[in-house]
Amino acid sequence: MRKAIGTMLEKDPAITVVASARNGQEGLEKIKQFQPDVVTLDIEMPIMDGLTALKHIMADMPRPVLMVSSLTTEGAESTLKAMELGAVDFIPKQLSKVSLDIVKIEEDLREKVKYIGTRKFIPRTQAFRAKVRAAASAQKKSDPTSIRRELMTPSGTQVRDVVAIGVSTGGPPAVQNVLSRLPAAFPASIVIAQHMPPAFTGPFAKRLDGVCKIHVKEAEDGERLMPGTAYVAPGGKHLMIDQKVSRIELRVTPHPEEALYKPSANVLISSVAKGVGKRGLGVILTGMGSDGKEGIAELKQKGGRIIAQNEQSCVVYGMPKAVVDADLADEIVDIDDVAGAIVEGLYK
Repeated sequence: MRKAIGTMLEKDPAITVVASARNGQEGLEKIKQFQPDVVTLDIEMPIMDGLTALKHIMADMPRPVLMVSSLTTEGAESTLKAMELGAVDFIPKQLSKVSLDIVKIEEDLREKVKYIGTRKFIPRTQAFRAKVRAAASAQKKSDPTSIRRELMTPSGTQVRDVVAIGVSTGGPPAVQNVLSRLPAAFPASIVIAQHMPPAFTGPFAKRLDGVCKIHVKEAEDGERLMPGTAYVAPGGKHLMIDQKVSRIELRVTPHPEEALYKPSANVLISSVAKGVGKRGLGVILTGMGSDGKEGIAELKQKGGRIIAQNEQSCVVYGMPKAVVDADLADEIVDIDDVAGAIVEGLYK
């Protein structure tokens, strides 16, 4: 595995592999010695496992970490825990040269390493967020005008009832940040296209459901869309909405098969534009590439409202940048303000 990853990375002249380690303990020693810009870290290692090593990295020498994950339910749960601890993203462990996806995996790996390695790293761990909240509270007392928006239900008439979120690299912590801030009585439905392997989306939805006031589940074909519920598109398939006479139903399908990503943010958001038009609110969060821009353009044309995450709080400012550069965003906000912007956006 170390050999395969190193070979892939060094095909790019902009990347140098400065060291490799056989276990977490040796890895910590080599990080101190070589001070790499990016670390790839396996979860399953002898002597010291990846999660333990990650805790030490984030506490003592924080830097971007990409987890090397097996595409299993157990691997998904460990990887999601790692991202909660501060890892920025993951790469699949199935790196066999006979894999049909090997070229795409190589390209994604190199692009992720280059992008996150050149950005200022913000350690968005639980401890870091606690410090930010404490600093914000202190700042509010000294300068109330500088504090970020507080989450509250606006007055007036609700005009939107479906929220579509498109997200990729660095997405799980971002999505958890947004959904965990929403009230239990959130008066709209949420549909989410997060670029993830099939084994990951179920555990991801279950994890979110455990920490959010709203209900979060993996989407099922044919189920009715309900307010106060977030539906995560199953990995390897597309999620769409289907407006019926008296209700909205979900469609989970492998089509269109030619889409670059499954699930695709474009496919999901386009279906929202076609199904509910101006009743839709589109949200584009951190991610590589431009998936979601075409769907957002459709939704915007129908009168929907658009929110994009700002560059400063993105792990990868690709998907939001595509929307912002196309002048499609009504609001560009920090990840900590997205939930508030969504609630307010239902009434604008």
